[in-house]
Amino acid sequence: MRKKSDILREIMEVGIVPVIRANSAEEALQVVDAIKNGGVSTLEITMTVPGAVKVIEELTRRIGKDTVVGAGTILDPETARICILAGAQYLVCPSLNLETIALCRRYDIPVFPGALTPTEVITAWQAGADMVKVFPCNAVGGASYIKALKAPLPQVDLIPTGGVSLKTAADFIKAGSSALGVGADLVDLAALRAGNAAQITENARRFVEIIREARQS
Repeated sequence: MRKKSDILREIMEVGIVPVIRANSAEEALQVVDAIKNGGVSTLEITMTVPGAVKVIEELTRRIGKDTVVGAGTILDPETARICILAGAQYLVCPSLNLETIALCRRYDIPVFPGALTPTEVITAWQAGADMVKVFPCNAVGGASYIKALKAPLPQVDLIPTGGVSLKTAADFIKAGSSALGVGADLVDLAALRAGNAAQITENARRFVEIIREARQS
């Protein structure tokens, strides 16, 4: 089992948390393969995927040694525990639930709770969040909002989610984001269903390149 510090380091190095939503377990697994082919070794299987827990179990068994498999859309500590037992290496929440953070700390599992306001961000951080998911970031200014939060809170690692695209990714990184939560702009389900999984692979490659270049600048 990987150490918590190693999981966090890899997520930050890759700089992207692919938010995988799909209409079936099979579709989710196809998306994972396409993303990995694009050079992304982190992924988040959301609880909205049918059979999500079994998908996490399969991925952990199949690619868990070279891929950081996380669980997303975690709403409560009960679901968090089920995902941890299934092999999830980190958990992502759309909102702030202090009991979920406490459970993850008990199991020594990285947790990224969702927050939006400065008060929520600070509350999450003080409760032990490893990184804070700022969601929905596009609704409150996007990259400029991350920059505003980082000014008084430079010690808090932020993962903006919502509105992160190939066009905005560089701005989010330059604003101080530690990593980016990316959904539809990476996970192009229409392309997948049309037999063009290569489009998702190309999207992943472009995100990796954009993040690298933004950090170097």
